[in-house]
Amino acid sequence: MGNEMKDMNDKKELLLYLPKVDVVLNDSRILEIKDISRKSVVDSIREVLDSFRKGILEGTIDYIDYDEIVYRIISKIKYKNSMNLKRVINATGTVLHTNLGRAVLSKKVMDEVIKTSTRYSNLEFDLESGNRGSRYSHVEDLICKITGAEAALVVNNNAAAVLLVLSTLSKDREAIVSRGQLVEIGGSFRVPAVMEQSGAKLREVGTTNRTNFSDYESAINENTGVILKVHQSNYKILGFTEEVAIDKLVELGKKYSLPVVEDIGSGVLIDLSKYGLSYEPTVQESIKRGIDVVTFSGDKLLGGPQAGIIIGKKKYVEMMKKNQLNRALRIDKMTLAALEATFKLYIDEEKALKEIPVLNMLNTKADEIKKRANKLARLLKNSLQSYVLVEVKEDFSQVGGGAMPLENLETYTVQLKPLENKVQDVEKSLRMMEIPIITRINKDKLVFDLRTIFDDELSIIRDSLVKIFGSDK
Repeated sequence: MGNEMKDMNDKKELLLYLPKVDVVLNDSRILEIKDISRKSVVDSIREVLDSFRKGILEGTIDYIDYDEIVYRIISKIKYKNSMNLKRVINATGTVLHTNLGRAVLSKKVMDEVIKTSTRYSNLEFDLESGNRGSRYSHVEDLICKITGAEAALVVNNNAAAVLLVLSTLSKDREAIVSRGQLVEIGGSFRVPAVMEQSGAKLREVGTTNRTNFSDYESAINENTGVILKVHQSNYKILGFTEEVAIDKLVELGKKYSLPVVEDIGSGVLIDLSKYGLSYEPTVQESIKRGIDVVTFSGDKLLGGPQAGIIIGKKKYVEMMKKNQLNRALRIDKMTLAALEATFKLYIDEEKALKEIPVLNMLNTKADEIKKRANKLARLLKNSLQSYVLVEVKEDFSQVGGGAMPLENLETYTVQLKPLENKVQDVEKSLRMMEIPIITRINKDKLVFDLRTIFDDELSIIRDSLVKIFGSDK
């Protein structure tokens, strides 16, 4: 009983040390916060003080540090008044991280987006004639020039592109597709479900691992709308396999006067095998080999904004432009500006490899990454030697975004082992910083993969960790 009374008295003493709201409100560090309403500031102060009060009563807090309270209040104010969608530092090494926004746009591309979106634009205005124009005209000729297609159309993502193509060419008719190509593309979105929403009836042929020419031909009937090929971008079937080559599908389409459609997925415009990466079929190759309609993503290996790009024979693309569904799927002016600026970089392959961040990251050599890893390690050792063990280790990065699933990219990581803190607590604290830092955990170590970390982010990582460990003193 005596111990319980002493404990209760200790809690009462701690509660008395909690500062009043008005005291904190007049702290010079709080007064420095500008452009945030008084109500928001007061609410944040009360929330932090309530959390300390609760901790004291529950026995999880046994001392009061006024500066720590103010620090947490400032962090709370900034967090509550920041954008929900915000910049993060991707330290995972996954270049096309779907949860972190996939492709990073270049600054040159973003300059064009800013110029177009902060003023009026000629989105649907023909400057030469003075009449209403088409938003697609800004990019169609450019896309056709780079891909070799007759016509092009852009919608808001690749699932929408497949939806529009099948709605136009195969609604209430059959779309013949191999069972081995009916993939799930992430977030529980499945290609068969997207296709069925178009009104097309799936006619599955072959087996998961083997589909041959006769499977396709025997499925053709008077109700066939299209022959469809879907690139298995996010997985590979190895061993006893067979699939029909593009040339054979094109030949079959011509024989029965049926359009052949290919969903190529990632939208590769440069043969990356020339630079030491796995071979991925290029968009240009599909057009050269006679595919009638090709669809692909804008924000994967192409390295642009989220978009679904449709290219191919003019007669089919024109039909899609007239489909009423097209208006519901169209892109806005900012996406259009980003897409045009990205495609312009592809006019010069060397320039594209250098200035499109996705291509640059994928082609950065391990030795170059090692230099950045050593630099980050030095920063952390100099600032945090009492709190963590730091080492540079070889590892592998991933392409991500469902692209090149078997590709392991040699990289270097900085691995950080806290001496006292739990690694899970540090990882969470990094996620809650003003600029969140997303890392991996390997056993009891935080892993920072330098492939996806920009040079100007090294000091941000160091400063964030100093704040975390400094606040735990």
